[in-house]
Amino acid sequence: MSQSRDYRDNSRPDDVSSNRDDQQSDGGPPGMDPDGMIESNWDEVVESFDDMSLKENLLRGIYAYGFEKPSAIQQRAIVPCCKGYDLIAQAQSGTGKTATFAIGILQQLDVSQKDCQALVLAPTRELAQQIQKVVIALGDYMSAQCHACIGGTSVKDDIRKLEMGQHVVVGTPGRVYDMIQRRAFNVKNIKLFVLDEADEMLSRGFKDQIYDVFRLLPADAQVVLLSATMPSDVLEVTKKFMRDPIRILVKKEELTLEGIKQFFVLVDKEDWKLDTLCDLYETLTITQAVIFLNTRRKVDWLTDKMCQRDFTVSSLHGDMDQKERDVIMRQFRSGSSRVLITTDLLARGIDVQQVSLVINYDLPTNRENYIHRIGRGGRFGRKGVAINFVTSDDVRVLQDIEKFYNTQIEEMPMNVADLI
Repeated sequence: MSQSRDYRDNSRPDDVSSNRDDQQSDGGPPGMDPDGMIESNWDEVVESFDDMSLKENLLRGIYAYGFEKPSAIQQRAIVPCCKGYDLIAQAQSGTGKTATFAIGILQQLDVSQKDCQALVLAPTRELAQQIQKVVIALGDYMSAQCHACIGGTSVKDDIRKLEMGQHVVVGTPGRVYDMIQRRAFNVKNIKLFVLDEADEMLSRGFKDQIYDVFRLLPADAQVVLLSATMPSDVLEVTKKFMRDPIRILVKKEELTLEGIKQFFVLVDKEDWKLDTLCDLYETLTITQAVIFLNTRRKVDWLTDKMCQRDFTVSSLHGDMDQKERDVIMRQFRSGSSRVLITTDLLARGIDVQQVSLVINYDLPTNRENYIHRIGRGGRFGRKGVAINFVTSDDVRVLQDIEKFYNTQIEEMPMNVADLI
């Protein structure tokens, strides 16, 4: 390819390169600590999505997705990402990184062009699919097309989807490189390249494939790299492929789950969750309980099922108009309604004194929301209990949550009512 890139040593001819003071005496990369941390060199913080000069239809997608206020990394990294700067963001999982670069990509997309303008590489198929979902959801009102190009799926289907034209491709390195080699995936119009979980990726031995993909991209493509740690392999990538990057370090806020007892109930099948919930109903109404589900449709479904069985519940989600939502919240706050069924949209917005029990009927789709959900109980040092319904498919997700929050979730005891 005539425009293909090689390792680059050119720095940006604009204002960001002039405000650097990071030459280091040890000859290492500027702005990098010996212990694998980066030093931020960008201090602009934008506290509202409305102030980020985003496209109207993208803003609609952001709010419809349930975001209200940008997280720490979103406040710092979305704007430079949208401005086209090469960017290294060091932040833990669960801090909102995926939406950060998804918004950066969508802001720069020209959806009238059917060709691929952004490529995201991720270490696992599951993560690639998760990123695809976020891009599609946030880009819903823009009609953005995004395809997950991952191993273990039909090569024929991949080729067909890519030939139809995709604005964004998210994938694992092997399959993406294969598609480029087969000439099914044309990378000549890519403006933005994202390497997500770079440390994880390089530790999985994808280095050669990543470099092979890199070299085929247009020389002026913007490069965004996200990593929880900065080992030497990652630093090598930043030196070889990035131009005078913006560096942003976000330390995970101390998350505390003290005071909240967390349990799980193993449920063999999804269908059995309803009976399990009905068995627990008497326990729920000792206090007040919030039950979280992942979709609005499922909230309506569960509310109907509970009502058919003569259990009193109320429900709340984003499709309801504000008046209706206010009435339901008033009833719940006053205690006249005792069991509230809702979605993540409201996980951050409910603080009811009496809530000391939270049930995750569905485990949250992102780990960050776990603390926002179960934090409904035990607010400000109050005690609380969280019960997670877990099918065999969810066991790994639960272990992931335990590891992420450095917490232990035990099997629910018979006397759970005494703990509330």
